[in-house]
Amino acid sequence: MKIMRVEKTLVSTNRIEQLGHRPLLVVQEKIGGTRSVAIDAVGCIPGDWVICVGSSAARDAAGSKDFPSDLTIVGIIDHWEPDAPAAPATKPAASEAGAASGEKA
Repeated sequence: MKIMRVEKTLVSTNRIEQLGHRPLLVVQEKIGGTRSVAIDAVGCIPGDWVICVGSSAARDAAGSKDFPSDLTIVGIIDHWEPDAPAAPATKPAASEAGAASGEKA
């Protein structure tokens, strides 16, 4: 799975029958990054940060193993700050570490 941002809708009136009328969206992993086209299975709008699946999972999520998709949006992220620093890993306090190993403080 990948976290991606919806840039805009993509209009394609001439398409193969298997695509039906499913919405197509232009997505990017990061702002200014490479663009990809994804099938929208959940109802996104431009600006949303979304969860995308690829390969056979994309076809299954779009509705059929025979569906011609290699990228499908399966979720809208409620809150995402792509530039926020990752939370540092925390170490247990000395008293917790000793308690876990059976030592007395």
